[in-house]
Amino acid sequence: DAKFFWDEDLKTPLASYQEALKNVTYQQSLGSLWDKTVRVAELARVIAGRVGVDAGAATRAASLAKCDLLTRMVGEFPELQGVMGRYYASRQGEPEAVAFALDSFYQPRFAGDAIAADAVGQVLSVAERLDTLAGIFAVGLKPSGSKDPFALRRAALGLARTLVEAGLEIDLDAAFAEALELLPEAALQAGIKPAKDGSVPPFDAGQRRAALRRELHEFVLDRLRGYYAERGFDGQSFEAVLAAAPVSLADFDRRLRALADFSRRPEAASLAAANKRVANLLRKQVEESGSAAAGAVDAARFELPAEHALAEALEAADRDNSGAWVQRDYGRVLERLAQLQGPVDAFFDAVLVNAEDPAIRANRLALLARLKAQFSAVADIALL
Repeated sequence: DAKFFWDEDLKTPLASYQEALKNVTYQQSLGSLWDKTVRVAELARVIAGRVGVDAGAATRAASLAKCDLLTRMVGEFPELQGVMGRYYASRQGEPEAVAFALDSFYQPRFAGDAIAADAVGQVLSVAERLDTLAGIFAVGLKPSGSKDPFALRRAALGLARTLVEAGLEIDLDAAFAEALELLPEAALQAGIKPAKDGSVPPFDAGQRRAALRRELHEFVLDRLRGYYAERGFDGQSFEAVLAAAPVSLADFDRRLRALADFSRRPEAASLAAANKRVANLLRKQVEESGSAAAGAVDAARFELPAEHALAEALEAADRDNSGAWVQRDYGRVLERLAQLQGPVDAFFDAVLVNAEDPAIRANRLALLARLKAQFSAVADIALL
């Protein structure tokens, strides 16, 4: 039977199945499999351009990705979806990068499976999962309790793993915004639940997309927490990096690994405690005055050598780290900041931050705000 299906399927170009995809419903409010294909192809084109991958190959792969679902072979052996797409595309003259991506974009297929090894497959994998998550969340079918009929938790983890392990510099929040923009308005409306009194709240497409974007972003981050926990990273470090709001998950990963190394240094506990103390002082300032410590640090208002020493140490660290910031070498940044332990400890030993003179107090708080800003630019180590 398999030989018969193989011979028969090869008589039909894979691309010719695209028209038939229009007659296969993906989800009532989200349209057909062809509608999904068009959305994924557009996302793949945009993502490929951002990460330096051949956009033409990514778009072509996206346009063929669902076609093998309609072949005789996959109809009889559904577990071969993707695999047969790769073989048929290769046999019918598609570029190797396109053919390989038709199989690899399904990865990771299961727990412990690797991500796609090829660049086009990685782009298509990200685009496919962005559309799936955005679409199913929009129509109100997100996971509930142990129920996850669309395997969205697996899709979110696959998306996160691909972005992290492939090192793709993609703004996840912006990517979800783009995926939501491609959805039909009917899908956005389908997920709105009536109020308890039976009334339907007014529909605003912009607000609906913004709410879904935040929800989707948090959903992926929840999967990422588990991913890193399984690899031995503690929850405090995860939250410390999350507080810095890295734009991409690849950047998140670099920061988290640098912070894990930093936390093993002998200076880490002291500096984390100092940053927590600074955070409490600055928060109290906001509560009492209604505004955060602001303004430049005025060296003329320093009264003690420890103030001068800390200010000079901060300037030196900022200057020394300029190159590391450009290279996003967060390990080197934190290694240099670890050298601030001495001046920081000396400052708190010798200086009364809440001086009676408002100007002196404000200047000292501004100095501490500068200290916190240097550390928080990588991660909020006060949370360690």
